[in-house]
Amino acid sequence: MKTIRTMLCVFGLLLCMGAGAQQAITFPSGDATGEGLLYLPKGAGPHPALIVIHEWWGLNDWVKLQAQRYANEGYVALAVDLYHGKVATDPELAHELSRGLPQDQGVRDLTSAVTYLERRKDVARNRIGAVGWCMGGGFALQLAMASPHLRAVAINYGSLATDKAALSRIHAAILGNFGGEDRGIPPEAVHAFEATMRSLGKPVDIKIYSDAGHAFENPNNKMGYRPADAADALGRIDRFFADKLEP
Repeated sequence: MKTIRTMLCVFGLLLCMGAGAQQAITFPSGDATGEGLLYLPKGAGPHPALIVIHEWWGLNDWVKLQAQRYANEGYVALAVDLYHGKVATDPELAHELSRGLPQDQGVRDLTSAVTYLERRKDVARNRIGAVGWCMGGGFALQLAMASPHLRAVAINYGSLATDKAALSRIHAAILGNFGGEDRGIPPEAVHAFEATMRSLGKPVDIKIYSDAGHAFENPNNKMGYRPADAADALGRIDRFFADKLEP
């Protein structure tokens, strides 16, 4: 517990030392407009960049903290708002919002966000990745299939695919963190995804936390948060991006 408290204190200190204030931005997304919050690291760059994808709750404070932390670590972080300003605080509304988001619209907003980052002078366009949790983890995989220029994608307990034709379009390295007690994404589905990726020769690094359920990384999940597993998953993601994107 002492180690976990120390890590949380360091995490809080890093947030207080934030590289730059968040900026609300918009960008073209087909015939519509995408939205998000942009977090910038120190220095002129060019920097590696990350698309940060929220859970089914929406772009809430926890996701904003993740984006700010990545900016502190040297990434241009763009937290895309797939709900365009709506945020849920109860499961009923979260379910309604997630069901009301067409997958093609979400993928379009995310691929458009990648294009926005590629056009920024402070972004190294060949070092862009994505990270998502829950619904955002599923969209992170969809983005990997739709955006061939991504270098690294971290999926945290997001829905998976096993179709070889779809997964063959992925060019990014994939890292995944999943809960062994997750009823929505059981270990069998995770193993099937991993097996298909390996059969295609795709780089994939999967870890299943045996005693964890869904959303085990989020401290707002009062019943299911697993501090030790969350810290381990966070470390895996940080090392993964440092290796693939070289901040």
